[in-house]
Amino acid sequence: MKVAVHQPQYLSWIGYFHKIDRADKFVFQDDVQYKHREFQNRNKIKTQKDTLWLTVPVKVRRNRQQLINECEIDNTRNWPNEHLKSITQNYSKAKYFETYAEFLEDFYSQNWDKLIDVNIHFIKYVLQELEIETPIYLESEMRTGGKTGEDRIIEVCKHLRADTYLSGAGGREWMDLEKFDEAGIQVEFQDFHHPVYAQLHGQFVSHLSVIDLMLNEGPNSTSFIKDQHGT
Repeated sequence: MKVAVHQPQYLSWIGYFHKIDRADKFVFQDDVQYKHREFQNRNKIKTQKDTLWLTVPVKVRRNRQQLINECEIDNTRNWPNEHLKSITQNYSKAKYFETYAEFLEDFYSQNWDKLIDVNIHFIKYVLQELEIETPIYLESEMRTGGKTGEDRIIEVCKHLRADTYLSGAGGREWMDLEKFDEAGIQVEFQDFHHPVYAQLHGQFVSHLSVIDLMLNEGPNSTSFIKDQHGT
């Protein structure tokens, strides 16, 4: 049984959903340190000229020590309106914009207080649309917070009785694979080849939010993720 673990991201990219699809169980790593200027509160869309970061403003503590599931949104700025307006302006002519317009309007009309609620709500909706049925768990419910690094991941695998851990490709650079061997857990690395799909505004740009794929390809989006070869 194969487990994958990742922090919940905002408007996650395609590879994130490919990773979930390749796992038998997926764990939101919600009780680890929140990292600034990464993808936990922002992602990119394509515009007529270039790309644009959509960022959810987060209340930052003075010492910057806060877990992901503790992050509160700074709603003094009307970021939902800004994000919806940016998406509408740049994708209103996309083939499947109307298919997802109602969800986007509802998503950005809600009163969000916690960043994690925004991220997980969006991810679960996309999983449903992509027909990815991998069971989802919260790491905070597993009480593994006392461990770090590989030890923490191994604890998650043991909790879910997994014999295989699916890591992102970047894990090769820092993971101590001997620890997994000693724990009897096999490690596989995600092998994701970014697909090229129909896209607005000129030359193709990869590694954008999954909404770029969905608004352009609609129901076909599932095949661009599920039909990938490799792990």
